Amino acid sequence: MRNPLAKQVVELKPSGIRKFFDLVAEMPDAISLGVGEPDFDTPWHIRDEGIYSLERGRTFYTSNSGLMELRTEICEYLKRRVHVEYQPKTEVLVTVGGSEAIDLALRAMINPGEGEEVLIPQPSYVSYEPCAILAGAKPVIIELKAENEFRLTAQELEAAITDKTKILVLPFPNNPTGAIMEKKDLEAIAPIIEKHDLFVISDEIYSELTYKSEHVSIASLPGMRERTILINGFSKAYAMTGWRLGYACGPSEILTQMTKIHQFAIMCAPTTSQYAAVDALKNGDGDVADMREAYNQRRRYLMHAFKEMKMPCFEPFGAFYVFPCIKQFGMTSEEFATQLLKEEQVAVVPGTAFGDCGEGFLRISYAYSLENLKNAMERIARFIGRRQ
Repeated sequence: MRNPLAKQVVELKPSGIRKFFDLVAEMPDAISLGVGEPDFDTPWHIRDEGIYSLERGRTFYTSNSGLMELRTEICEYLKRRVHVEYQPKTEVLVTVGGSEAIDLALRAMINPGEGEEVLIPQPSYVSYEPCAILAGAKPVIIELKAENEFRLTAQELEAAITDKTKILVLPFPNNPTGAIMEKKDLEAIAPIIEKHDLFVISDEIYSELTYKSEHVSIASLPGMRERTILINGFSKAYAMTGWRLGYACGPSEILTQMTKIHQFAIMCAPTTSQYAAVDALKNGDGDVADMREAYNQRRRYLMHAFKEMKMPCFEPFGAFYVFPCIKQFGMTSEEFATQLLKEEQVAVVPGTAFGDCGEGFLRISYAYSLENLKNAMERIARFIGRRQ
């Protein structure tokens, strides 16, 4: 029998996050700080709108691009929050989570077999590199550095570009590091993007969770809107992970092709989720602000706890992750995380799950209650105390 499997799929590494997620599921007394999922319930007024849509019998397909009402609200939201204007009819696509939007953008823009390159700054979200490979691109990794607070610098970007480079993935605010790119950082790389005629996939799923300054989208800078696919969603800001809803905005010629793939593979995003999302955008700003303040409190607590433990950790100003350095303990990230789970029943994610340059670091999520975080920090302090 011939091999039924696709080589490029078989060769993909499984997610490094999943291993520890599965292990901790078998340990009822363990504390998991490994999952990037809000511990808040979806706000009731958003849930009510989803329930109401079902009660009204709104169980039909929507347009492939999504409900026009939702696309209009997305445009209004982006206009007031990141100061970028889009046309709801031609420049917005509602997707099944932000991850589908990433996949669609790459597949719509990459020509397989032509050696086109996608620049991926790492450490970063686990899906970018596999999606680039599956789209037929060559992923080129830019290793971000702790001394630069894991920001992408103009020098790093320029050094990575070749005549085959087509797309830059811009993953900020960043998972796993919590790093952000401020306006001055984006202004430094924008001329390079324009000079080399690159396109940008800007994953802004954590845009509402910043703690230093207001999030700035690269699409808002001069000359960048027409070469940027802005990706966002509802999972993180509105605690709607299970609703599976995201969106992409960008030039109509790219969005048209993304919609074509979405049409054949998915048809449309879940109807109930779309109606709930309309209410989230209309009435959810207060909920977002409350959750952001709670995350910020937890973030400040963790930074204090690491300082007390003398564990180096740059201060992250985005998302809900910290990325402490564990190089002083003479263990790999995988060894540290495995031993910590075994000895103290605390689950964290090795930095290498997000790229080889994550070696020597851990991702710790603070999308958990302050009580759980304090308990976990006590266990981690006990763990490292035996190794100092």
